[in-house]
Amino acid sequence: MTEPATLQHPAAPAPEPRRVAAVDCGTNSIRLLVADVADDGTLREVDRRTTIVRLGQGVDRTGELHPDALERTFAATREYAQAVRAAGAQEVRFVATSATRDARNRQAFVDGIVAELGVAPEVVSGDEEAALSFRGATGAVSASHPGPFLVVDLGGGSTELVLGTEAPEAALSMDVGSVRLTERHLRSDPPAEAEVAAARADVRAALDAAAAVVPLGRTTTLVGLAGSVTSVTAFALDLPSYQRERVDGAQLSVEQVLDACDRLLRMTREERLALGFMHPGRADVIGAGALIWGEVVARVRDEVAAAGGELTAVVTSEHDILDGIALSVA
Repeated sequence: MTEPATLQHPAAPAPEPRRVAAVDCGTNSIRLLVADVADDGTLREVDRRTTIVRLGQGVDRTGELHPDALERTFAATREYAQAVRAAGAQEVRFVATSATRDARNRQAFVDGIVAELGVAPEVVSGDEEAALSFRGATGAVSASHPGPFLVVDLGGGSTELVLGTEAPEAALSMDVGSVRLTERHLRSDPPAEAEVAAARADVRAALDAAAAVVPLGRTTTLVGLAGSVTSVTAFALDLPSYQRERVDGAQLSVEQVLDACDRLLRMTREERLALGFMHPGRADVIGAGALIWGEVVARVRDEVAAAGGELTAVVTSEHDILDGIALSVA
């Protein structure tokens, strides 16, 4: 007797990835990521770009967003809106961070972004900013480095610290950033010793407060994000021009990081501008960024040593809050 034939059902086609757009508007720069996000959470980059707009110009002193800074930001957003439409992104999320949290006139910012992009910017808390950065960064490094991870997102107005292995377990946003410290302290070119000492005192006080909330000594892998960290890394690697593929995932010794930070801090603006990888809009604030990153790395090294461990390497990631925002949309 002939066996009945077994019906073969064709496998269901895999769902198409969703094309989403993420915008991160910080104190110094505004950035766009258009990406295809699959159901398993993998992300394929379609377009990624950065524009230095210095939205936080004068916010630390005046408490308000400067009209010129707003116009620069709206112009960049107008360009990003065109890119989002051209790419066919289905959803857009715009996240604004430190400068807009601090500004009395942030409604003018909100209204302008809605007019240019058609979506309202979300002015997120420091804790949510940290969680988004953690998700974006650890997704890219967890396969090759062990946790717990301390993710440090060093921005223009604030620096987020978030510790965890698979999810954030402790986080804090410190009100120290490259633009804020430059405007507050580093006014000479190159910075005078008294200015450097005052800036270090600010960062160390912020780290003292952070260490009471985030157990820095539990860190196994220290991951640095954002423009100050990637610029320090490019400098430590002696790159003739900015090479994202060399910077992303780069692993440096603590000594390499501290040396690069100190040398960048001592340079004049003209000397920094002559570096092939340096964005012109970052040259005047990278000294403060390097100072902050050096202080963070040194403090984490000391906290890990006090806990009986050793911090031997520091990892730089090009995957950050933008990736976290894109994943949160999908």
